[in-house]
Amino acid sequence: MILAIVATDSTFRQRVFRGETLWEGRCIFSGRKLYVTLDGAPVNDVTIEHIVPRTHGGGDQLENLALASSRANAQKGARLDRRAFADPTLQKVIAGLQKKRRERWRDPRPQ
Repeated sequence: MILAIVATDSTFRQRVFRGETLWEGRCIFSGRKLYVTLDGAPVNDVTIEHIVPRTHGGGDQLENLALASSRANAQKGARLDRRAFADPTLQKVIAGLQKKRRERWRDPRPQ
C-alpha cells in the first residue's frame, strides 16, 4: 500500500540517502521528509494517514490515503478522530487534507 501512495504523491522522488536509493517525500501534515525503500518499507517513522478517518467510514482508496510521520498522524488522530463527523473542526481538517492530496496527486507510473 505504501508504494501505491508513493506512486500517486508528487512529492516523492528517488534520492540517494546514506548511500541507498530511496523514495523521499513529504509528510502530508508537516512537510517533514519521509523515506521509503524502493520495495516499500518505511525507513523513518512513516505511517499511512486516512484523510477521512476509518472511524468515520474512510476507506483505503488511494485518494483517501497519504503518508505522514507517525507523530503528526497520532496527533491528528488523538485530536480529531473521535469527534462527531459533522464537527466543523474535523470537517475543516479533512477538507484541507483532501485539497493538499489533490494538489500532490500524480497518475501512477506504469510498472
